[in-house]
Amino acid sequence: MDLLRFVALVVVGFVACAEFGSYAFVHPVVRRLPAEHHIAVEQGLLRTFGRVMPALMPASLALGVAHAIAVTGDGAGQTAAAWAAAASLAVANVTTVIFNVPINLATGRWDPVDPPADWQATRQRWERFQAIRSWLLLAGFVLLCAAVALDA
Repeated sequence: MDLLRFVALVVVGFVACAEFGSYAFVHPVVRRLPAEHHIAVEQGLLRTFGRVMPALMPASLALGVAHAIAVTGDGAGQTAAAWAAAASLAVANVTTVIFNVPINLATGRWDPVDPPADWQATRQRWERFQAIRSWLLLAGFVLLCAAVALDA
């Protein structure tokens, strides 16, 4: 149980911090770049995040659910926090797959010098869903931390 708790905190914490940091600190700067540079940076971020997030996002969900199962019945507050964390991580994963991944795939194919006419609207849509999933991931991490703290 302690190993599960530790790994869940590390993985969920890493994913939440990486995605929320990207949303809150990186993308506001990227949005101000000229189109060619904006798209080139987005494509670079896709390559960087694309190496780890396809594995770590579902792993964060699996670990959140495993932790919730493991603590169910250990105390009402702990159980509720653990399942709320798992639910938040689940919605973040679903949002990612349904909304962000298709836009990421399209963005990766764009020519930065000659982007599609609607590229800004497409990136704005991605930003809206990035905001939603970033906050959900952060909430999932905070709720997971609360569930762990309630066990102490």
